[in-house]
Amino acid sequence: MNIRTLAVNGVLAALYIAVSMLIQPFGFTNVQFRVPEMFNHLIVFNKKYFIGIVIGVFFSNLFFSSLGVYDLIFGVGQSILALSMTILVSRFVKNIWARMIINTIFFTMTMFLIAIELNIVMVVGIPIMHALNKRINFKNLI
Repeated sequence: MNIRTLAVNGVLAALYIAVSMLIQPFGFTNVQFRVPEMFNHLIVFNKKYFIGIVIGVFFSNLFFSSLGVYDLIFGVGQSILALSMTILVSRFVKNIWARMIINTIFFTMTMFLIAIELNIVMVVGIPIMHALNKRINFKNLI
């Protein structure tokens, strides 16, 4: 990797993190509104953006996500998978608009990883909620 590619990817990762920080109050809540995901489309222009995007996703999830290690594993994994699929298909599809649409479809198709992440969180929450119910009695709370 040459110095220019390294520098551009560093700036891209920093931009991803900065935009994540700006939207953090509403980007990492129950309703996920992650504006920096638009940077994923850079992969259709040049596969060398892969590292910057992945590093940006990693550090954004590390710093801002309340799901912690789960978001690091599943969120970063989902990005790596979808970006890799787009890189492979881009060898055959030359139209930029088509590539962006395909990229969006790949990110949508790989969202099952995020669903698995949420499922794990819910499973982990079962004994916690059960223990809380013994103390609070949710049935009679309201």
